[in-house]
Amino acid sequence: MQGLNLASLKKNPALIPLYICVGAGMFGAFFYTMRLAIKNPDVSWRRGANPEPNEEYRTKQYKFYSPIRDYSNIDSPAPKYKD
Repeated sequence: MQGLNLASLKKNPALIPLYICVGAGMFGAFFYTMRLAIKNPDVSWRRGANPEPNEEYRTKQYKFYSPIRDYSNIDSPAPKYKD
């Protein structure tokens, strides 16, 4: 197929920015999906070890960017199930 090997890319250098943009988009989507799977408090990978993961996330900031608030000083409004 044309445009998929190095020899045809040398003939059509206009395809290089397209491959860079598509590659950067794929990397960004993969990075954000992995970050959601690892950092989000709604995801629990070890249900047996920690059945209620909300207790450890009460003061952590899990939003990607929040210029207004510092979540380390604010307690979560979620109910405390262990009390």
